[in-house]
Amino acid sequence: MSDVGTEGPEATVARPRLMHVVRDAIRRRHYSCRTEETYLHWIRRFILFSGKRHPRELGATEVTAFLNHLVAERHVAAATQNQALAALLFLYKEVLAQPLPWLDGLEHAKQPVRRPTVLTEEEAWRLLARLRGTKWLMASLLYGAGLRLRECLKLRVKDVDFGYRQILVRDGKGGKDRVTMLPESVIEPLKAHLARMKALHERDLADGCGDVELPDAIARKYPRAPYEWGWKFVFPSYKRSVDPRTGAIRRHHVYENYLIRGVKQAARAAGITKHVSCHTLRHYAACRTMPSEARRVPRSVPFASSWRAVSRVSLGIVFPHSERFEEGQ
Repeated sequence: MSDVGTEGPEATVARPRLMHVVRDAIRRRHYSCRTEETYLHWIRRFILFSGKRHPRELGATEVTAFLNHLVAERHVAAATQNQALAALLFLYKEVLAQPLPWLDGLEHAKQPVRRPTVLTEEEAWRLLARLRGTKWLMASLLYGAGLRLRECLKLRVKDVDFGYRQILVRDGKGGKDRVTMLPESVIEPLKAHLARMKALHERDLADGCGDVELPDAIARKYPRAPYEWGWKFVFPSYKRSVDPRTGAIRRHHVYENYLIRGVKQAARAAGITKHVSCHTLRHYAACRTMPSEARRVPRSVPFASSWRAVSRVSLGIVFPHSERFEEGQ
């Protein structure tokens, strides 16, 4: 009998693809989905730049050439180059077990000092007046509570404390928790919003899709926690979607472009020519809504301490056109 076409046992074992290995290494370290997407993107770009050769065959010379190409020819910002560098350092150290030496020939992109865009009080009111419904409510929290966009999207029901009129921000910048104020003028619209979302949650439970994604291993420790109302997102998506990591069909929080585009459209409708983004509302909260008592606090005192010192004064922030929330529903 001919032996043509037969293979040994070693040949039948398929080597896992590089991207699958990288993805597994990222998930074992509990990195965020955003970090996973970014790292995979830059690793693919590096492989294409190097003629589709395997990174194991490449080294510091090719990595330096790729990073210098981003600066010299693609004119990327310093933060973008740092993202690509972090992705490649992770690839060689954590995945390939070939740590890169010091990149002597690397040309770092210059990082100029930028002044943030700060709206005047009149511009901020005009901007909020052009928003409706959930977009108005989310923008008001960025404006009044000083939330970042991702912090607002990931906000859970249990972290909104109406009794103390405060919001507990979980896993903020640097992986730290912090407490911020809940503006008085947003309390009633937020309660009405949560009442509607709880009805939506109960319908999801009836349909068998009422669980929610939980951080770390909380779902294994508390199996019923994904179905509890307190763990739900304050701003859930209006559509169910498939979790890319587990394949479960559930309701995630709204996509970030939902508010990004809404703020952009509101800025154009309000006739504001400044570059306005969601983070601009946070800048306004830091620079304009702070009472004079807090502005006189020395710069050495942390911003959070300044807010705590005047929290009783600041809680009475009045937002323009609160009735826009009801109109948008």
